Amino acid sequence: MVELHPLIAYCDRFLASGDFDDYAPNGLQVEGERPIVRLASGVTASAALIEAATAWGADAILVHHGWFWKNEAPCLTGIKGQRARRLFKAGCSLIAYHLPLDAHPQVGNNATLARRLGWIDAEPVADCRGLLWSGRLALGCAPETLAAEVSKRLGRQATLIGAGKERIEHLAWCTGGGQGYLEQAAALGVDAFVSGEISEQTTHLAREHGIAFLAAGHHATERYGVQALGEHLAERFGLVHRFIEIDNPA
Repeated sequence: MVELHPLIAYCDRFLASGDFDDYAPNGLQVEGERPIVRLASGVTASAALIEAATAWGADAILVHHGWFWKNEAPCLTGIKGQRARRLFKAGCSLIAYHLPLDAHPQVGNNATLARRLGWIDAEPVADCRGLLWSGRLALGCAPETLAAEVSKRLGRQATLIGAGKERIEHLAWCTGGGQGYLEQAAALGVDAFVSGEISEQTTHLAREHGIAFLAAGHHATERYGVQALGEHLAERFGLVHRFIEIDNPA
């Protein structure tokens, strides 16, 4: 068991959340009624996650995508109000870490994706706040083979664009909606760039840079960081932790 505010203070230090100018508040977003014994984690603070977590008896829910995003109406009305009422009724806390969880070298989304996919020499690219990473395949392969392997390991059909070189060895990646880093990745001289999403212009940029681009799913590429953080906190504070998968094809 751990009191809520010492847990948040630890997370803030561990993830260096104060170093990020983010799109939403990091840390405690909704204060619950009790200390933490059971910690549920999930990717997004949706109604389905709140329902599943509170049915399990969670004292707090840890997510990557929380609430109160920039340029979003701040009022707890409509869907957001419905979610909040579920949370308040259960007396459960909501904890969210966005960019700090993407970037962390141990439990971050980029680091854990590399481990999941078996990529080696994984490290953050300088001057990208830990959001763009690079590394190598343990064994080089054709772009189509890389796409098939990523699809298999993530359980999502990856979209391959701009096959580029015949053999992929050096690659870069940014999980989630990181397709905007494609040009920085190409400047590194990598053979492939992997992200979660694809935009209209991504196709043309990948083709013109001669780089293979893989869109492997926003949700699929960001499942592993919050799990790793939940497991870390459970071990450190003696908590019961459960990751709850709410399927999302995006």
